Amino acid sequence: MEVIKTDIPGLLVLKPTVFEDRRGFFVESYNEARYHKFGIDSQFIQDNTSKSSYGVIRGLHFQLAPYSQAKLVQVLKGSVLDVAVDLRKGSPTYGQHYAIEISEENKLQFFIPEGFAHGFSVQSEEVIFTYKCNNYYNKEAERGISYNDPFLNIDWKIAEADHIISHKDSTLPSFKEAEKNFLYNL
Repeated sequence: MEVIKTDIPGLLVLKPTVFEDRRGFFVESYNEARYHKFGIDSQFIQDNTSKSSYGVIRGLHFQLAPYSQAKLVQVLKGSVLDVAVDLRKGSPTYGQHYAIEISEENKLQFFIPEGFAHGFSVQSEEVIFTYKCNNYYNKEAERGISYNDPFLNIDWKIAEADHIISHKDSTLPSFKEAEKNFLYNL
């Protein structure tokens, strides 16, 4: 497995070893000991899967500490533009985002530590997206940031006319207005 550090401390792109032949492929999608060796010390306790169609933008979501969640995300079918926004006060990259295409073809994984908002846009006709979390969902701690906040200036790689947004996501506050309680401690 290859681990690629991003320009934002803590965010990692993982390129698993893929064994392919005429029958198909095999990939070890998670091995706790190996991931710990690469600095991913999160104890994952919940798995989530979603199915979405082209144009769907989900996010930007997070949970306040102490219910914050680290996530290890991957795509089983299709393609997404996956986005993480640094919410850690004191971080040299506070308020910056990182975006990467994750697909069934490239089989990349994206590790997002606690202290980040997360979202994705569906680039293919359909996507099946899955992710591991190190903390359970907590409705009272759930927060979000508007996907189209001009301060963040995220290019979701989808024409605005094709955006499909939930009512909840369309009413989220701006980055500056959103409640955040994370501190940078790397």
